[in-house]
Amino acid sequence: MTTWFIVILVIFGLLKIIVTSIPTSVVETLISRFELHPNLVEGEVTITMKDRILQGEEKTQIINYFNDAIFVEQYYAPPMNDGNPIVIDTKRGKTDIRFFIYIHDEHVDVAKKYKKKVIAYKLLSRDLIKYIKENE
Repeated sequence: MTTWFIVILVIFGLLKIIVTSIPTSVVETLISRFELHPNLVEGEVTITMKDRILQGEEKTQIINYFNDAIFVEQYYAPPMNDGNPIVIDTKRGKTDIRFFIYIHDEHVDVAKKYKKKVIAYKLLSRDLIKYIKENE
């Protein structure tokens, strides 16, 4: 009885050490799977604004501003937005993801559509708002 207790105690101790010292790359991979506002990579993204596909410097600027935006809150019901959204199409693994970006005066509403799900959230990005307002 005492022998089994010691063996189980050693096994649980080793398991605890292994679980608590996972490499950073593994942790980042696990976290990125559940990330609500992911960073976009320029080569994997198509941006459409008012039925016009953006390329070059415009595309790079919008991606950089989107990546630098600050996540504020998640909406539990997507807000009703008027106007033409900026549409960002990207792929993460085998999943196609589409972002609909609506620009307001103080914030940016994003509707993320993937796997027949829609998740909406609010971002703060004065640079993105300013850039879009100038280029409309």
